[in-house]
Order: sequence, then structure tokens, then C-alpha cells
Amino acid sequence: MPRRRIFADLGLLFVAFIWGLTFVMVQDAVQTYPVFAFLSIRFAFALIGLAPIVWWRRGYLRQYRQAVSVGRQIGAGMLIGLLLFAGYGLQTAGLLYTTPAKAGFITGLSVVFVPVLGIVLSREQPTLRVVLGVGLAAVGLGFLSLSGIDLAQGVNPGDLLMLGCAFSFAAHIFLIGRFAPRMNALILTIVQIATVVVLASATSWLFESRPAWPPPGQPLFAAAFTGLLATALAFGLQTAAQRFTTATHTALIFAMEPVFAALASFVLIGELLTGGQMGGSAMILAGMLVAELGPGETHL
Repeated sequence: MPRRRIFADLGLLFVAFIWGLTFVMVQDAVQTYPVFAFLSIRFAFALIGLAPIVWWRRGYLRQYRQAVSVGRQIGAGMLIGLLLFAGYGLQTAGLLYTTPAKAGFITGLSVVFVPVLGIVLSREQPTLRVVLGVGLAAVGLGFLSLSGIDLAQGVNPGDLLMLGCAFSFAAHIFLIGRFAPRMNALILTIVQIATVVVLASATSWLFESRPAWPPPGQPLFAAAFTGLLATALAFGLQTAAQRFTTATHTALIFAMEPVFAALASFVLIGELLTGGQMGGSAMILAGMLVAELGPGETHL
């Protein structure tokens, strides 16, 4: 396996770890502060955090201009930013009608949608080990998220919104995989984050009550912490790493996010994992390892 690919996958695993670690923090923050107002502040902090990097790497911003115009790169960043906002918005709305556990499972199905998008849009033929890895991860997500839930209640509107969320996140991963190898990673990162700031701020202004300003202590700390680490650093790493790895591998690695979230819940608030949840976590890890280290590149 090429060294760049190894470092890219490790970087994406670190992103999943950060997102899983901050889940409890964000959940607490939006209990007392409007969701879209929180998102706009979080992504604004991310832009502030990126400012010194933009200045330090200003020479890097001039790269890739000959291959792809700056206008097309900005357009690509706006498109993936729109998908990112759609994912967050649909996820938030869906949580009003469905359980967090079902929401986690359905959102995690993006690990299945990414290779499907590759087949339909790019005619990519997945290898056998990738199919096995995706299958193990999907089953593991079911054990991790749906343990102890009565599924006889059927599908509700929140589940359909979550399905749209999963598709939005899958399309976000897929398009970064298409754009990042040919475009400037820093431009894509800045533009997608700025796009979410504008859309979240507009949505908050139109549909939410005017929140307190400045935000109270916990939401403000959560917005700053997640903005700098779980947004600026995370999406910057993702965009840079996907230049050297595939969208499907990215989705598989991101399937580790609920595993890290469950571990963070255990450490931070003492929430215990059931046997089924521990088994599901193990299957997600096994799926990732099978896709990464399994024998051969046999195509279906």
C-alpha cells in the first residue's frame, strides 16, 4: 500500500475520532441553543481558525489554476458545501420525529451509498474485499445503533429525512473524491465551510427565534471547540486526504464515527455499551480492516 494512502487513511480515521468525541458536546449544546444558529457560529469559528493557515499557505492557493480555473473550484466548493449543509439540516429535522439510535443507523448507511454512487455515476467496479467490508460495516452499524429498539413501529417521516441526510453525506464524500485530486484542497475547504455559514445563518434568521448573543458558556465553548477541531481541521484533513484514497474507503473509515461516539459516551457520561453494541463496533472495525488489508483486488 502506498505510503501516501496509509497517511491519508490515518488522517481520515483521526477525523472520525474527532467527530465521535464531540458528539456528546454538540448534543448538549443544541439542547439550549437553536440548531442552525449554533451551526452558523460553529462554521464561522472554523473560518476564523483557517485564516492563519490561508495566510501561511497563500502561495499554495495559486496552485492548480492552470488545470482548473478558480471559478470552477469555487463552484465545486459551493456544491459540496450545499450537500454538507443539506446533510446537517435533514439530520436535525429528522431527529424531531425519530429516535437517535435509528437516526445513527440510517445516517451511517452513507457507507453503502458511496460505492453505489460510484457504480451509477462513474461506472466504478468495487472489489470483492470492498463489498465485504461495506457489508460488515453496515451490519455492524445495525447492531451498534438498533440494539434494544422495537422495529415493529415501522418507518416514520423522520426516518425518511435521515435517509436524505445519509444520501447528502454520501454525495459530499463522493464529490470530494472527484474534485480533490484535480483542485486546490484549501480552496475547496474554505468555500464549503463559508457556504455552510451563509446557509445556516439564513436558515436561522428565517425559521428560528433570535438566540442570545453572545451564546451562553457551554454552547459558545462547544461551537469554538467543534468549529476549530471538528470542522476546520476535520474537513481540511478530509479534503486533503481524499486526494490519495477512494471515496468508498473514506466512507468505510467514517463508519468508525459511531464507535468513537459510543466510547466517548462511556468515558464522558458513563453510558454502558450492550453486548450487541460491542459486537457491532467490532464488525465495523472488521469491515474497515477487510477493505484495507483483505487479499487481492478481485472485481465482482
